[in-house]
Amino acid sequence: QVQLIESGGGLVQAGDSLTLSCAASGRTFSSYAMGWFRQAPGKEREFVATISRSGDSTDYAGSVQGRFTISRDNAKNTVYLQMNSLKPEDTAVYYCAAHSALLSSSTYVQENSYGYWGQGTQVTVSS
Repeated sequence: QVQLIESGGGLVQAGDSLTLSCAASGRTFSSYAMGWFRQAPGKEREFVATISRSGDSTDYAGSVQGRFTISRDNAKNTVYLQMNSLKPEDTAVYYCAAHSALLSSSTYVQENSYGYWGQGTQVTVSS
């Protein structure tokens, strides 16, 4: 089992950058593919980015491709989401999630692939 705690959210202006962190408990962090999802007010939760266990494969939603970067540090049990050129439509609660993966290079974009979730961190982008 893994517990996830997100941090780094806040209020920024359009065009600014922000980095979210997700710290995982336990000694098997490298066994998990990780993902970031977000939920805006009145909307369904949506996929943002995912990274494989090994960190060599990533995938992004089209709306953030080229602006966001997901990375991980398995030695620190942490996954990051670097967000650049933020837009007001990026405003949402951001969640990290973990999937116990058999394959080291697999990524997962489906929400129901993930069995563990953090509590979320609010990101607000003002225009």
